[in-house]
Amino acid sequence: MDTAHLADSIDHTLALLTVEEAARRLRIGRTTCFALVRSGELESITVGHLRRVPADAIPEFVTRLRKKQNRTATVTIVQAA
Repeated sequence: MDTAHLADSIDHTLALLTVEEAARRLRIGRTTCFALVRSGELESITVGHLRRVPADAIPEFVTRLRKKQNRTATVTIVQAA
């Protein structure tokens, strides 16, 4: 399935995502997404024996990354001045 069809097949009403679905939404690899879950950087929960990523954890993760990168860029600019 190409990415145009994949984007159309994403169900934005889901409350919980598989790690693979979260990886697709973040446009990162499955292994990278599992590493983020394992490290706790990307929130996940266990439902029975299943690992799921809450859908609202995706934008929260992106927001944290953006803030972290903005702080790093600001420090770099201040140090360069």
